[in-house]
Amino acid sequence: MTRKTLVLLISILSASAHADTATDNAFQNLADEYISDLTNFSPVSATMIGDHRADGELDQVDAAAREETLTLLREYRDALSALDRDEMSRANQVDAELLLHSLESSIWSSEQLQEWAWNPLYYVSRSGGSIYGLLSRDYAPIEQRLMAAASRLEQIPRFLEQARGELQPERVPKIHAEKAIQQNPGLGSMVDHMIIPEMDVLNEADQARLNAAIETAKNAVADHQTWLEEELLPRANGDFRIGAELYDVKLAFALNSPMSRKDVTARAEQEYENVRNRMYEVAKVVYLAKNPMTAFPDNPDESYKQVIIRAALEEAYRQLPPPDGIVAVAREQLQEATDFVVEHNLVTMPDEPVEIIVMPEFRRGVTLAYLDAPGALDKDQPAFYAVAPLPEDWTEEQVESFLREYNLFSIQDLTIHEGVPGHYLQIALSNRYPSVLRSVLQSGPFIEGWAVYAEQMMIDAGYQDHDPLQELITLKWYLRAITNAIIDSAIHVDGMTRDAAMKLMVEGGFQEEREAAGKWVRAQLTSAQLSTYFVGYQEHIEMRAALQEVWGDEFTLRRYHDQALSYGSPPVRFVRALMLGEDIPRRRE
Repeated sequence: MTRKTLVLLISILSASAHADTATDNAFQNLADEYISDLTNFSPVSATMIGDHRADGELDQVDAAAREETLTLLREYRDALSALDRDEMSRANQVDAELLLHSLESSIWSSEQLQEWAWNPLYYVSRSGGSIYGLLSRDYAPIEQRLMAAASRLEQIPRFLEQARGELQPERVPKIHAEKAIQQNPGLGSMVDHMIIPEMDVLNEADQARLNAAIETAKNAVADHQTWLEEELLPRANGDFRIGAELYDVKLAFALNSPMSRKDVTARAEQEYENVRNRMYEVAKVVYLAKNPMTAFPDNPDESYKQVIIRAALEEAYRQLPPPDGIVAVAREQLQEATDFVVEHNLVTMPDEPVEIIVMPEFRRGVTLAYLDAPGALDKDQPAFYAVAPLPEDWTEEQVESFLREYNLFSIQDLTIHEGVPGHYLQIALSNRYPSVLRSVLQSGPFIEGWAVYAEQMMIDAGYQDHDPLQELITLKWYLRAITNAIIDSAIHVDGMTRDAAMKLMVEGGFQEEREAAGKWVRAQLTSAQLSTYFVGYQEHIEMRAALQEVWGDEFTLRRYHDQALSYGSPPVRFVRALMLGEDIPRRRE
């Protein structure tokens, strides 16, 4: 009998005599133990979610540690599978489904996807995150956090040596090796900017230890850089396309949705046509304002629509942020969006702190911006809206292309998505849900889908005084989510080439060359994640339509939004079931 099974049986025997209470108590005991085991799965991940019991430990990533983790995951899966979920409360049924889904996903990822063997970014991200998670938030006195950083820095040589031992160069895609080479030095930059300026608070002995740890870590990073450049890159010969078999399973785990790859593609292709037609109608308004004598044809072809849309977009591209002022613009627009949400009573406005920061170096190169929310156990800490600076080696043409894509209207849309009422607001409210387990197992499609929904909802509510340029750019961003979903599977399953992907994004999606080129890189480095935005949005709008029909005249945006965000961040289908009183969905057998 395994330890987890024994714990489960003891918890059942000690619970109430009533079957439903016993099962709920048994599940809660198992969930609590799972949360307590997070530091055993990954000390770095535990730090990031706010569990600071192992802040001085750095993950073990060799084969023995991986097998220990798999054993623990299987024990939890078996213990959870022994429970009768029909006897649980509806809230616990949701959490049990999420936990089982997560356990099976982790087991499959380790055994079948095996990124530990072919993705060097897996290790770069973990080593960088190990320090960032300690210094980015004031969850404890700075002296305590600095010494935890010293402990982790001392372990960097062992960690990177284990990483080199697990990576199989012939399986590593060249793009992953190149990106690892670019990001690996970020740990040293983080030390220089986040640790060294704070060291004066330490006593002499602790400063000496930390300085020695910094030197040790930097030497190890330099050695790893040499290995990446001279050993890994020349031998990197893997295919970044993961193929249909792996992609379909990974997508099912990523989405936790009834929608299959073929469903996603079919719906995205139909929505692609719908949104381009909507863009044409808005573009006509913009075009007429500049050319009032224009007579549009009754049945324009696609090439005509393309010209009109591009002409209208050029008007938006005239309003650009200063190259060194994107963060300042985002900060100002975040306040504008917040004021609009409050004035129009759209949703409860949280008071948790949010800060706009420059994106850390080790996280650059995959996306322009992200919302770094506090962990489930660090709820009183600030959220960070991180924005990447322009690369210093870009040419003037590349900078212009980027700024055209991220014009003032685009940054406004991005700020809605990442900030208010997007990620910051949604996650702040979801973290108020009492289940820690649900916060830890939050759904990417729910979170990303909500952020895309927030963009469209704000425009529908009249944000920016119904400015057609803002509406046009917001539709363009939604079109980006659609093309993301199309290229995600097309690249990894169907072999879509760079030229074909660039044409779809630039010509079909009206993206600038720099944005599309960056997305091509991101699509190679990731799989299944680019579909989450579109799928989550589709599920959100379907859920809202269902609630509008049921509530009728009693439907208001404030009522709907507050309730929809009150259950944490599980997959949308679970929130829909809870709001409509439907059966809690079960995983596919």
